[in-house]
Amino acid sequence: MRVLVTGAAGFIGFNVSRHLLARGDQVFGIDSLNDYYDVNLKHARLAELAKSGDAFAFAQVDFADETALDAVLDGQRFDRIVHLGAQAGVRYSIENPRAYLRSNLAGHLNLLEVARHRRVEHMVYASSSSVYGGNDTLPFRVEDRVDQPLSLYAATKKADELMSETYAHLYRLPQTGLRFFTVYGPWGRPDMAMWLFTKAIFENRPIDVFGEGRMRRDFTYIDDIVAGIVACLDNPPADDGAPNAGGSISPHRLYNIGNNRSEELGEMISLIEQACGRPAERNLLPMQPGDVRDTFADISAIQRDLGFEPRTTIAEGVPRFVAWYRKYHGV
Repeated sequence: MRVLVTGAAGFIGFNVSRHLLARGDQVFGIDSLNDYYDVNLKHARLAELAKSGDAFAFAQVDFADETALDAVLDGQRFDRIVHLGAQAGVRYSIENPRAYLRSNLAGHLNLLEVARHRRVEHMVYASSSSVYGGNDTLPFRVEDRVDQPLSLYAATKKADELMSETYAHLYRLPQTGLRFFTVYGPWGRPDMAMWLFTKAIFENRPIDVFGEGRMRRDFTYIDDIVAGIVACLDNPPADDGAPNAGGSISPHRLYNIGNNRSEELGEMISLIEQACGRPAERNLLPMQPGDVRDTFADISAIQRDLGFEPRTTIAEGVPRFVAWYRKYHGV
């Protein structure tokens, strides 16, 4: 299979590309390589993918620029799309909202247009658990209303889902939207809490713990996320008029993809301390604007439809991340 992967130098995009290449698929990856976080890490991921030889090709492009995107894709052939590129980060969306309008709205529309005109078999795209906003009924279900986002990032992801529903209805374009829940693991993002805490502990600095340490998250290990994405990619939704997960009668479905456990932030920190071999000095702070107190994924829809079963607990996953961090940074 030939697959276009957006955000191929990003955390999830890199891991999905590596999995697809390992099983014999061909991957054409695109990424803007912006400086939201360390570009050297993105280049290191691409270097790993380049080890697959001719099966992997890459182009640097901002997919929010439709002219540049069309030029890069001219002559490229692909059967399916995994659209993972986006401007990430809840808190950064408060500081730089226009970056989200450009990447997450214009960029998503551009990929929908590519998928429509290329008549691709299936487009899997990244949504986010952030769409649940202020919902206080746990676990979060794909059937829940998601009309009260707490950040612009969440609002753009909800808008992406709506645009995808429209394209599925008008053009019968098969799509699957995945609401990710706190993804972590080797090759992760430096702006995420697990990386920030690990870095601070090794540098003997205090860690800033928001929500007074009482927040809970559905931490999902990267290998489980990749397994879910690939299962979706391989099984497009049928266009048979039957309701899909999320309620659409068009060939468009929405899944939560999480660990199906809600863990205390303090437990995650304790596991990092154990893996680092030293305690953290915890600086307890109030909730930040745009954050939610708890997340917890109801994954019954993707379990029922595709047999998805997360396998990695944080007790297993956190030490793996810390071990990778040590090796990558030579700690």
